[in-house]
Amino acid sequence: MTVDFRIGTSGWSYKEWVGIFYPSEKGMFSFYASVFNTTEINSTFYSYPSVNLVKGWQRMAPEGFKFAAKVPREITHKKKLDLSLEVQRDLERFLNLMKPLHEAEKLGPLLLQLPPGFKRTNKNIRTLEKFLSILPSDYMFACEFRDESWLTKDTFEILRGYNIAYVIVDEPLLPPIVEITADFGYVRWHGRGKRPWYNYRYKIEELKEWLPRIEEITKKVKVFYGLFNNHFYGYAALNALQLLKLLKLQNKKQAEIETNMLSIIEAKAPVPVKAVQTTLVGTPVIELENVEELLSHLIDWKRIARARRINDRDVNFLKISDKLIKAKIRDYKVIIDVENRLISHDCADWARTAVEKRFCKHLAKIFLLLPKQKAALLLKTIISERDRWTFKHEI
Repeated sequence: MTVDFRIGTSGWSYKEWVGIFYPSEKGMFSFYASVFNTTEINSTFYSYPSVNLVKGWQRMAPEGFKFAAKVPREITHKKKLDLSLEVQRDLERFLNLMKPLHEAEKLGPLLLQLPPGFKRTNKNIRTLEKFLSILPSDYMFACEFRDESWLTKDTFEILRGYNIAYVIVDEPLLPPIVEITADFGYVRWHGRGKRPWYNYRYKIEELKEWLPRIEEITKKVKVFYGLFNNHFYGYAALNALQLLKLLKLQNKKQAEIETNMLSIIEAKAPVPVKAVQTTLVGTPVIELENVEELLSHLIDWKRIARARRINDRDVNFLKISDKLIKAKIRDYKVIIDVENRLISHDCADWARTAVEKRFCKHLAKIFLLLPKQKAALLLKTIISERDRWTFKHEI
């Protein structure tokens, strides 16, 4: 049986990839789609896409390209699949929006990524089964559990009953169990780093470890999806190209891009996010010069440069505590609610960047002016728990 290999990255619109993977900021998706045949849309997790945005994806994607997409967190995280909370209506809304991709045969699996706090209990098993029973059979769905309690024979049998793919993962907290529960396979490489995991570049030896697993998967499926989520510094694109090479699927263009990326990445030798160090008296500190390095995980360097150009006198801190930061920048407001993992802001650029959990220049300026130890510690928290934070465009 011939397997359709779909290997790419989780997301593609990373400006920090410019000069590493992308030749320029112009036409990033077109360039991406000339190299890979699939990608995972992350922005749909944070908010419903507009009709025009989906139609734009459909027009830009070449024939044969497939989008995977995250199901909105409104369904998976806020309502936790509970049908009594009108989740079926929410799902129908999402599927209607994604219809242009589906009708053009450019839509692959829809990813149900469940929250870490959604553990395997009798109640949650019933909730999951009821939700799976309403999924339309003409769409592909994959389910990613974030708690090890779900990794049981009974769980896998439930997924098989509905042809829902179990998402096989490579990450520090869950084992890379290979279970095939649908007619397609789905693997996500999150990285093996620490705070955050996805600040990680897989070594060739680590990718080779996956070859027997991929062989096992592809003996049982028609399509194989493999997405790299370790996006910092373009590592995801590099590792996806390297895996294609190991699978003997890499073409000439991909080989040239891999060689070029390796030379750029190794020449730049990016400094990883450093672990918290400890002074002689036991006080945790982070090297002060790392604040901008940490910011670069949440914002591109051009916006950081714009943040530096904002006059310090235009920033007025109304409150700074361990739980809450309030500030005004010119006529804009910023609230960072640490306790509730919420960032609220009201500028136009934030409305765009917040969708993908990215900072605008105003947020960057706040962190550049905060006491450096406080800024670094808070940034590390946001980076490592990004999926649990809400970026809200309003005050």
